[in-house]
Amino acid sequence: MEMTLGNFRRSNIIERLVSKKLFWVIMVSFLFAYPITKSIQRRLPAALPVLSTVPEFRFTDENGKTFGSHELKGKIYIANFMFTSCKTSCPILLKKVQKVQHRMRGVIDRAAIVSFTVDPETDTSEVLFAKARELKANPTVWRFLTASKEDTKNLLVRGFKVPVGEKEIANSIMEVAHSNKLVLVDQDGRIRGYYGLEDRSINQLMIDAGLLINSKKNS
Repeated sequence: MEMTLGNFRRSNIIERLVSKKLFWVIMVSFLFAYPITKSIQRRLPAALPVLSTVPEFRFTDENGKTFGSHELKGKIYIANFMFTSCKTSCPILLKKVQKVQHRMRGVIDRAAIVSFTVDPETDTSEVLFAKARELKANPTVWRFLTASKEDTKNLLVRGFKVPVGEKEIANSIMEVAHSNKLVLVDQDGRIRGYYGLEDRSINQLMIDAGLLINSKKNS
């Protein structure tokens, strides 16, 4: 196929342009500057609000050892509330927490999960230990805590700002009523968010947890 005069002229212009050193200086500068400009213009997510501060606490873990805010200092943690004999909402909650544990496997040195029983009279350390093994809980990440009924209620209601009580489920059978929310607590024991069990909420929880971890790492 014969090349037309117009095509020949355009080819010559392109060849001369590409052969110029200035062309490559401009092109390389653009390729480096474009992603930098985009990253500068990208809006950073707003800092998570500080909702309240969890008071210091000393409970007993599934191994019968003292565990509380002192051991959690410097880590973000996700608190949740359950009891082992629960047949309604707790199995769903704990399956969600299992997934959260799996997604936290890369930050186990900077994050934790803490399950507080709302039925401490039944959920002794031995019972919690059996539940932890049933759930394949990694003991370096996921802890199960129990305390007296009074201390538990005080911490949950006054500290985590979640309800706890009793409710009738059927034929006058009473069950411990408790929150199914997951509570995100930062490295200084401050509550930064409450999350539901929907996939969208769990995903947001993981994003927010990552923001807290990285903000502390870079500070």
